[in-house]
Amino acid sequence: MNGAGSSFHGVQFTVFAVLLAAVALLGFAATRWRRVGGRSLASLDEWGLGGRTFGGFVAWFLIGGDIFTAYTFIAVPGAMYAAGAVSGWYAVAYTTMVWPLVFVLMPRVWTLSHRHGYVTPADLVQGRYGSRSLALAVAVTGIVATMPYIALQLVGMQAVLEVMGVGTRSANPVVRDLPVIVAFAVLAACTYTAGLRAPALLAFAKDLLIYLVVAVAIVVIPHRLGGFGAVFDAAEHKFDAANAAAAAAGKHPSAVFIPGPKDVLAYATLALGSAMALFLYPHAITGVLSTRSRDVIRRNTAVLPLYTVLLALIALLGYVAIAAGVHTTNPRLAVPLLFDHEFPAWFAGVAFAAVAVGALVPAAIMSIAAANLFTRTIYVGHLRPDATPAREAAVSKVASLLVKAGALVFVLCLDTQNSINLQLLGGVWILQTFPAVVLGLWRPRLHRRALLAGWVVGMAYGTAQAYAQHSTLARHFGGALATVPGLGRAGYIAVTALALNLAVAVVGSLLLRAAGVPGGTDAAAAAPVAAPVPAPAPVGAGTASSVAAELPPQRGHRGAPHVQATPHVQATPHVQATPHVQATPHVQATPHVQATPHVQATPHVQAARSGQVTRSGQVTPPVKVTRSGQAVPSGQAVPAEDPPV
Repeated sequence: MNGAGSSFHGVQFTVFAVLLAAVALLGFAATRWRRVGGRSLASLDEWGLGGRTFGGFVAWFLIGGDIFTAYTFIAVPGAMYAAGAVSGWYAVAYTTMVWPLVFVLMPRVWTLSHRHGYVTPADLVQGRYGSRSLALAVAVTGIVATMPYIALQLVGMQAVLEVMGVGTRSANPVVRDLPVIVAFAVLAACTYTAGLRAPALLAFAKDLLIYLVVAVAIVVIPHRLGGFGAVFDAAEHKFDAANAAAAAAGKHPSAVFIPGPKDVLAYATLALGSAMALFLYPHAITGVLSTRSRDVIRRNTAVLPLYTVLLALIALLGYVAIAAGVHTTNPRLAVPLLFDHEFPAWFAGVAFAAVAVGALVPAAIMSIAAANLFTRTIYVGHLRPDATPAREAAVSKVASLLVKAGALVFVLCLDTQNSINLQLLGGVWILQTFPAVVLGLWRPRLHRRALLAGWVVGMAYGTAQAYAQHSTLARHFGGALATVPGLGRAGYIAVTALALNLAVAVVGSLLLRAAGVPGGTDAAAAAPVAAPVPAPAPVGAGTASSVAAELPPQRGHRGAPHVQATPHVQATPHVQATPHVQATPHVQATPHVQATPHVQATPHVQAARSGQVTRSGQVTPPVKVTRSGQAVPSGQAVPAEDPPV
């Protein structure tokens, strides 16, 4: 099979359009989804983070759907089809390596952000280092790195439209790209009204469609071709022939069936650098901060490697396309052409819809994350420091529309290769925020000015090296690999740039501290102000409720512990609960109320949390409040906690 056909595939497009319409309706329905108590969306916590209420099931789909995008579905097997394992299979390696990093680092990000109200990684950096300039550098890097990532989701969507023959014969760019424009307009409307809840709900549909398509493709198609043995033989034969032809023409062989000794450094640095960079992208951190507790993150990290298994199967489709006889000069069309040739028309439409939804969901999350960065760090941080939460949400909504529109114009008006070039640079750029963001999760050891200088050096070196690479396919930004100084072998440019970044930051910090230059105020180490304690109603008044129902249902947040009322201590109906009574070291029980002596309370916790009479006539037992805000009844062991920030 050769290239994308120019004929219109009506059955495929009909199924494709119906599924996308159903997904759009689901997105609009998300406006009222998980709105606890009908809370307004007029704040970044609600609109941009879904109220920080997502549990394990929703978070699993959201975080996984956030990372594995349409371009992953198109680009990874496309790289395997065109160049082999080094260019494609490293994605499987880095998504294996990333989950231990997530397990260790992301609960810490959640804890700091939850305690201090941070919405973006730039908020965390500014709070930790007290540097608006460093926070601005992190925010700008995140926005610039995310924009081409959004654009590349459109590239994946364009690939399936091209194979279906939609608009391919029209010289009018508006007619040719009308389906993409309509799809992104609907997506923009969904996210404008529902915020992060829209892509979170759509992630269910996206992942279920992708699971179905990949399961069928990886079982049915190889079976038709004679099994995976025949698939690997065909791929090896193709790469051997391509390398022999390149050597005969005096060119460097570039196809790699299985990485050899000379490819180890390139493969290892690509995998390591990509793993370190993946959760520095703003949309990945947005998914993490939308969860309701750090325990949700840890539990999800234990099962998210299932997505890596899915990615491995998707990557193998590149070799399957070789064995199936797909011939195209555009590797991004390899998988769509494979589906078009091997599946019946209706199921090919389902597969193409899965790719399209896989473009829309991550693009929505990315645009929200970029908008949050702009609003918090640039608009509020530098233009309107007195902006209200409602104003922040309004600005972020408009910014998300502009981000989507910018990505759409970029892809439709410029050559696709420019999007790929900038995405390549985006990976190099986002990794340069690693020292400020990741090392800022603990008490700062590096100086804020040295970190900013290291960021400048890493960005400059990485950009220059990427620009200097040439290939026969692209005039500039021809590859992610360049010779590592002093080693004489190719390695991932982003990792080399990060090494220079860290060297400058460490040496600069030593010099600045030796010179006595102040390092800034660490606001993230300060304890947050305790949440106010609601005054209890008199006994018998109103609807009976427990203390636990009156307190905020949050774990890990100081000032908001979980206190459960126990039925074992009874109070007579003659005793009224007094609000705002401080617990003393020795509380004596009255004749009518049984109370346990030695009631412990932190300076910020009122006696209403321990030993108070509830509306139902019960007295809560004495509790100890831990550093993380969790209430533990006296006599029970205090659970292990994170160290102080």
